[in-house]
Amino acid sequence: MFEFINDEDERGQVGIGTLIVFIAMVLVAAIAAGVLINTAGFLQSKGAATGEEASAQVSNRINVVSAYGNVNSTDGETVDYVNLTVRQAAGADNINLSKSTIQWIGPDTATTLVYDSGAANAENFTTEQIKGNNNPVLVDQSDRLKVVMDSASITTDGLKAGEEVQLTLTTQYGSKTSYWANVPESLKDKNAVNL
Repeated sequence: MFEFINDEDERGQVGIGTLIVFIAMVLVAAIAAGVLINTAGFLQSKGAATGEEASAQVSNRINVVSAYGNVNSTDGETVDYVNLTVRQAAGADNINLSKSTIQWIGPDTATTLVYDSGAANAENFTTEQIKGNNNPVLVDQSDRLKVVMDSASITTDGLKAGEEVQLTLTTQYGSKTSYWANVPESLKDKNAVNL
């Protein structure tokens, strides 16, 4: 069953062969361990970055405090400017509205507005400082900015009585806040209305 090797030269060759196989196994195991450690480190850093991004998208939001519309003084039957008063959500970092967008989905128009420090028009919104000193950045929980959109330029003739528009504000972090602006059924004898 077992073959005995009596020749000393042959016994040494079997030992060297076993040693070579053992060293090869140790090297393969070391390489595999190195690959596993590198993969674990990569996955850990990727997971941490994904967690931070997800946290920023959830916490770095804008809250709409109030909304009103300016009634067109010429015809008295349309809202020509939509104004939102906004602030940081609780626990949010600084929010730069110049890097934000607003998606407008209205009665006859769907468009995306970007920031312009000049005037609001069919493609841009602008901001005005209400409280704080960092227009267009919300730095503190008490800061308030007025977001101005020119609905008369965005839609055909402005927003008419009873119409509504969905506004989705997206910050530079990717967090979204939706707001439905509803024009009252009657605009008669009013200069401004709650939306």
